Amino acid sequence: MEFHCKNCINYRKVVIIGCGFVGAASAFSLMESGLFSEMVLIDADKERAEGEALDISHGVSFAKPMKIYAGDYSDIDKASLIIITAGASQKEGETRLDLVKKNIEIYKSIIPEITKRDFKGILLIVSNPVDILTAVAQKLSGYDEHRVIGSGTVLDSARLKYEIGNHLDVDTRSVHAFIIGEHGDSEIAAFSSANISGIKLDDFCEMRNHFNHKEAREEIAKKVKNSAYEIISKKKATYYGIAMAVKRICEAIVRDEKSILPISSMMHGEYGIKDVALSMPAIIGKNGMETHVPIKLDAEEENKLKQSAEILKKILLENDI
Repeated sequence: MEFHCKNCINYRKVVIIGCGFVGAASAFSLMESGLFSEMVLIDADKERAEGEALDISHGVSFAKPMKIYAGDYSDIDKASLIIITAGASQKEGETRLDLVKKNIEIYKSIIPEITKRDFKGILLIVSNPVDILTAVAQKLSGYDEHRVIGSGTVLDSARLKYEIGNHLDVDTRSVHAFIIGEHGDSEIAAFSSANISGIKLDDFCEMRNHFNHKEAREEIAKKVKNSAYEIISKKKATYYGIAMAVKRICEAIVRDEKSILPISSMMHGEYGIKDVALSMPAIIGKNGMETHVPIKLDAEEENKLKQSAEILKKILLENDI
């Protein structure tokens, strides 16, 4: 006998709003992941969504059974996750913060369409500037804050691990380190809490005959911060890395993993910061963000974190958010 639950969340259903490079790459990554059995693609250009759905569907026989189709907001019913990638993309010479006004206006058209429906799942914000738009989505939706999270610095932290792993010639998966603050130019590499399988970063560096810690840290942080600009200058857009970060966040939610990921969410006094969304480590599970995880920061890192928060808070105030 088939069971029907009127108000149940279908954890095997995901919706992606925005079928540009990031949305399409995320859809492809999620198709290959096997996490979901139903995926709805929504875009202002319906034919674009139909084309992406058809293209990705042709590879389903190489992955897991999945229904992928172009839809509209009436199709979000019972979805566990809505991933919003819609918005103007960052162009060469632009910062993520340059996209603020354009993408806030786009969100003012998207979020009300979602709240008209009986959506009970998690909103995952991916569009840039992600910290600002996470706060915008939370305010416009009125949803509980744990249900509205941004992709934050999950990708930036992966980039940091990649650069540290390269520097030390060790498996990136053995590197434990976070980028915190803004997903953007004021981001902070939290080196003081970084470790390689439990060994303090500086100690491990010396094991590998690296002794110029300050210079190496500055160079690694610079590479991470400029990664997106470099990629955009070479291929006009970034999308594979963020698509894999989206998949990782979805895994934590759908599998209720209680994983610690540096997502963007509202701050309420942690490190003396409140009334702004920042990218900080948090426990992520089926209900979204459970709680922030306080990591040890040195005085300089904490000061830079507060400066990052002030930059974002100023932009929120300028845009009446």
